[in-house]
Amino acid sequence: MNLFRFASTKLTLPLVAGIVIGTYFDVPLLAALLCTLLLLTGLGFVFQNAKQRQPHVFLVFVVLTTMSIGALSYALWQPKNQKNHYSHYSNSAKGVLTLKIREVLKSNSFHHRYIALVKEHDGHPTSGKIVLNLPIDTLKKALQVDDELLTLDNLKEIRSPLNPYQFNYRRYMQRLGISHQLMVTHDSYFLLSTRMPTIFGYAASLRNKLVTKLREARFGEDELSIVQALLLGQRHSISAQTYDAYKDAGAVHILAVSGLHIGILLLLLQFLLSPLERLRNGKVLKLITLIVLLWGFALLAGLSASVVRAVTMFSFVGYALYLNRPSNTFNILTLSMFFILLLFNPMLLFQVGFQMSYAAVFSILWIYPMLQRFWFPKNRVVRKIWQLLAVSIAAQIGVLPISLFYFHQFPGLFFISNLLVVPFLGIILGLGILVLVLAVSNTLPDFLAEGYGHMIRLMNAVITWVADQEAFVFKHISFDAVQLILAYIITIALLLLVTKPIFIRIITLLTAIVGFQFWLLYASIHTKQRQDIFLLHQNKNSVLLHQNGARLTVYSKSTHKMDDITKDIRIGRRIQDHRYEPLQNAYRIDNKRLLLIDSSAIVPLNEKVEYLVLIQSPKINLERILDSIRPKQVIADGSNYKSYVNRWRATCAKRKLPFHYTGEKGAFYF
Repeated sequence: MNLFRFASTKLTLPLVAGIVIGTYFDVPLLAALLCTLLLLTGLGFVFQNAKQRQPHVFLVFVVLTTMSIGALSYALWQPKNQKNHYSHYSNSAKGVLTLKIREVLKSNSFHHRYIALVKEHDGHPTSGKIVLNLPIDTLKKALQVDDELLTLDNLKEIRSPLNPYQFNYRRYMQRLGISHQLMVTHDSYFLLSTRMPTIFGYAASLRNKLVTKLREARFGEDELSIVQALLLGQRHSISAQTYDAYKDAGAVHILAVSGLHIGILLLLLQFLLSPLERLRNGKVLKLITLIVLLWGFALLAGLSASVVRAVTMFSFVGYALYLNRPSNTFNILTLSMFFILLLFNPMLLFQVGFQMSYAAVFSILWIYPMLQRFWFPKNRVVRKIWQLLAVSIAAQIGVLPISLFYFHQFPGLFFISNLLVVPFLGIILGLGILVLVLAVSNTLPDFLAEGYGHMIRLMNAVITWVADQEAFVFKHISFDAVQLILAYIITIALLLLVTKPIFIRIITLLTAIVGFQFWLLYASIHTKQRQDIFLLHQNKNSVLLHQNGARLTVYSKSTHKMDDITKDIRIGRRIQDHRYEPLQNAYRIDNKRLLLIDSSAIVPLNEKVEYLVLIQSPKINLERILDSIRPKQVIADGSNYKSYVNRWRATCAKRKLPFHYTGEKGAFYF
């Protein structure tokens, strides 16, 4: 396989490189614009004068220009470079915001959550998106897509994680174009009676109507949540237990509308629309209808990153089928990636679903034919089973490094769940679409609804059985960015070597393997040499961690949910052993005394203390304690009342004494 013979590959890879450069070096908009204009001018000159005589010079200019366009695309997407973005107004003074609900997110225990567009700020037209939080009230009606409301500007930046190695929700939302959130109550906003409907609102209304009809058909909540995910792209209703089962079974991709689902839908539409070819200009009409229906389904599914990617790619596939030419799938895939990143959103490149989708499809297109050449059974049944298994293996090889990097686990029985479910997914999707059409037209027969519900329950049962084999679910695997890059270099080098064994590929593979081993050795030595003590942030609890090499000691008031809060730290720092100890009131760190005062308010007098840690909201006279023990720094953790913290902060500020509150500044490192 020679990917670089395709023009789409030559354009997509530099575009990706440009977006990465723009992201990590924060290239200014003016610099990216001037660089792009200069390179475009140079490219035009080279095209006119040197393309035939010096093709390599022309190629260099194409690569540099495309990289510059990638950096420019990233810069244009940044809120600070958008003239009417709400952030330019919000920080100046509080005013009235006009919001429009764009998407309904999954609610948490206390709040309904939405993505809202900021249409106006004090009458000034604005753009940009925020997360809107509204307390759950069973007596109040939840907001719907396209609802418009007025409220006061009380926007808060989405905070970074307070503890090390936690999921960075701030960075995740920034890559979705969202940097602020707003908390409102039912009494602090005014819902406008007039609203401008959008196509997103119509799609959401249709989804809600379909869900209502399915609920009337007596689908169980578990079955209904799976149907919503499979056919409508809505995973909000899936319980955590069901989602974890699909994840542990290596079948979570079934729940996300992606290339697998869109490919099946394309084949189904190709078959259903084939009679149109008998009409005059029927092939054109069929192509237009096919693309309209695919994008209509994408809109119905909420235009998620995976849906947009899949529909864009299969729109190109549909066009290739219209031309009736042998189309190269690699060319189509890279071309769809180029247009998605350039026209839709360059930050999709950093979304996990986007990365895993393309890695899986690339891997299937490359590795699957190699596996088929390796063994091609003569028995038809065995051949079909082997083909399904080969597809699963190829996809897992492609996504394994990404999965280990983000999720730190590997489902060992992925091939079983895929063998048992994927062959029937076409039937499930096709029958599901029929159920939706009949349900919305009030003609869904009971036997069909009941049979489809049994089918979904059977699929859930199979997935749950596979996930219950916990011995084959490998979790808590430490895997960093360097290992991610080296793992892909090893994989690609090995595949190239199998395709054509030449000396340079052998050297590349061996070098990458040695590099991977050296990095593991370095990481192991670095871990054994680490000596860290830090105070974590946890509401209603006090947690002090001591890392001594590969051993972690957790000192805490309560061990409730401590595994959850320390799990990411153990993975990130490659901790091999951990234990829990009760939290004491005094410690010594490198000859420096650490004193913790809790609700018992026991204070040793006239002792020199470097660090004073206030926990569990002690009722103390801080000024008197500071006069007595004279600490160098005061720290308060998340177990304290905020009113106490504010009072202590003011006292320390008056004395010009450093004060650290973990609820604002995060974990404190001693």
